[in-house]
Amino acid sequence: MSSENDKNHGIDENKALEKNFSGKLRAFFFTGILVTAPIFLTLYLSWSMVLFVDNAIKPLIPHLYHPDTYLPFAMPGVGILVVFCTLTMVGAVAAGAFGRFFVNLSDRFVTRMPIVRNVYRTIKQITEAMFKQSSQAFRSVVMIEYPRKGIWSLGFITGVTEGEVQQLIEAEVLNVFIPTTPNPTSGFLLFVPREDVRFLKMTVEDGIKMVVSAGLITPEHTGPVDNPFPSSRR
Repeated sequence: MSSENDKNHGIDENKALEKNFSGKLRAFFFTGILVTAPIFLTLYLSWSMVLFVDNAIKPLIPHLYHPDTYLPFAMPGVGILVVFCTLTMVGAVAAGAFGRFFVNLSDRFVTRMPIVRNVYRTIKQITEAMFKQSSQAFRSVVMIEYPRKGIWSLGFITGVTEGEVQQLIEAEVLNVFIPTTPNPTSGFLLFVPREDVRFLKMTVEDGIKMVVSAGLITPEHTGPVDNPFPSSRR
C-alpha cells in the first residue's frame, strides 16, 4: 500500500514539474513578444516609410545627381532627405518678400478656380490650424460626459468655437474631437459648453496612446492642470 502511495506521489510531482515548466515556457514566450514586438514593429514601419518615400522621389531625381549611379548599392533614405531639403528651402523662400508675393499671387489664382478653390481652402485651413505655432489645435486632452450623463469620453480640444455656431448657442462652447478606438483618425466633432469640459494633465501623445490601446496604456497622474482656454466672456 505504501509503495502504491509513493508511486502516486511521484506521478503528482512529475505532473507539477511539467506544469511549472510549461508555465515558465509560456511566460518566457510572452515576455519575448513584449520585448521584441515594439522594436520590430517600429523598425518595420520606419523602413516601410523610407521605402515608400524613396520609391516616390527617386524616379524624379536626374540620373546625373542620383547617388545610386555612383554607388554599387542602393542608398536608402535619399527620398526623405530630398523632401526635407525641399520643404526647408521652400519655407526659407516663402519667408522672404519675393516668396510672400509669389505665395499670395498663387493663392489668389487658385481661389478663383471653381471647385478646386473649395478643396484648396479647406486643406489650407486645416493645415494652418494644425501646424501654426500659435495654434491651440490638439494641444489639450479633455473629458466630457458623452454619449450621456455619467459616462465620460476622452477628447481633444481643436479650438474655440466661433462664427455662426457660437452665435446660435447661448453658452460659450469649445470644439471637442472625440476619437474612436482603436483608430483615432475617425471620430465625432462636438460643441461642448466650456463649463462641461474637464481638462487633463496628460499630453496629447499620452491621450492618443490611451485611445489606440483601448485604455490598456494609462499615463500617470502628475497633479492639477490649468485651463489653457480661459473664458473670453466676463
